[in-house]
Amino acid sequence: MMGRELIGVALIALPVVVGAYAFALYPVLVWLVARMRPPLGLPPEPAEWPRVTVLIVAYNEANRLPRTLAQALAVDYPADRMDVLVVSDASTDGTDALVAGHADPRVRLLRMPERRGKAAGENASGAHVTGDIVVSIDATILIPRHSLKALVRAMLRPDVGLASGRDISVGDEAREGTGAEAGYVGFEMWLRHQETRVHGIVGASGCFYATRRELHQAQLPDDLSRDFAAASVARRAGYRAVSVDEATCLVPRTTSLDSELRRKSRTMGRGLDTLWYLRGMMDPLRYGSFAVMLVSHKLMRWVLFPAMAGWIVGPLFLYPRFSDLLWLTEAMLAGLLLGLWSARFSSGRRLPRLLALPAYLFVSLVAGWQAWIHLLRGERSAIWEPTPRPRVPVPTEL
Repeated sequence: MMGRELIGVALIALPVVVGAYAFALYPVLVWLVARMRPPLGLPPEPAEWPRVTVLIVAYNEANRLPRTLAQALAVDYPADRMDVLVVSDASTDGTDALVAGHADPRVRLLRMPERRGKAAGENASGAHVTGDIVVSIDATILIPRHSLKALVRAMLRPDVGLASGRDISVGDEAREGTGAEAGYVGFEMWLRHQETRVHGIVGASGCFYATRRELHQAQLPDDLSRDFAAASVARRAGYRAVSVDEATCLVPRTTSLDSELRRKSRTMGRGLDTLWYLRGMMDPLRYGSFAVMLVSHKLMRWVLFPAMAGWIVGPLFLYPRFSDLLWLTEAMLAGLLLGLWSARFSSGRRLPRLLALPAYLFVSLVAGWQAWIHLLRGERSAIWEPTPRPRVPVPTEL
């Protein structure tokens, strides 16, 4: 076989190998090891609960923030042991007045003088948090009453420096066309449970997670993803980062595939930037199983996106000797066109279930490619646009 043909075979095989490892072999290996370890045990409720600061970084969230604040203030936690700090990223829609004039004195406002992004707001909050534990939540999510105590109880363990909640994806699948996201979130939460039993997770849920105050006060570049980096910050300080199944939070799915594309592209772009910044954490000689899980859970998944291009160009290297493999190129291009059409079709319409999966896969693939282009070009932006999410009711059983 000629060198050109070897390249073609390698390009076709690469996404198969990477995808099989990231989404099949690695989860199975983690599950097997986890079966030999006990689940995370939560300490009993303390006589006196630690002080907690709930942190919300918001930009132009005047419409959604009142409900989030009401839900946060209604959790089952001693009122005198909790406050809420809202960092306004130079909002212009009345967010500041809403927070500053809130009836509950536990709600405080920190306004950024200029718009600098979420991570900059998190960095600035370090000097203003009063709690021993800082609980970061997204302005669009809802926290069931029991969840905060469950998260804090995990933080009472002396070996835990970060505790992440369990996301529950909610919304109208038929209307939104992003129901496949719920399956992915469920898989991710299952995997984090297994990783916690092995040692700990490599990234927190940006929607709902807690850290020790001294770890939260660590300054990070403004264009990175703090919820991802926070697990490495905890590991470097000698702590575990864990996922707490009992600490649920409701995360409304995005209302359109266009919004999902922007969200995924931004999330993966910052994730790649953060992983590059934390590249020293992938050294297994220094960080053991954490490094292995970081490579397996994050790097291998993200490598899959550029590797997928091999199914388009690989058969071209094998032509004309293996011309029958051109069907793979044709199938990939047809899938991209179907995904593009489905995503376009879904804009403002009810997406048929038959089109939902190819549209979601298309959005994920394009977002991954955009993220890698962003990294290779050295393009970084700390500014973020809040993701539009629908209002959803809070199930009483949660």
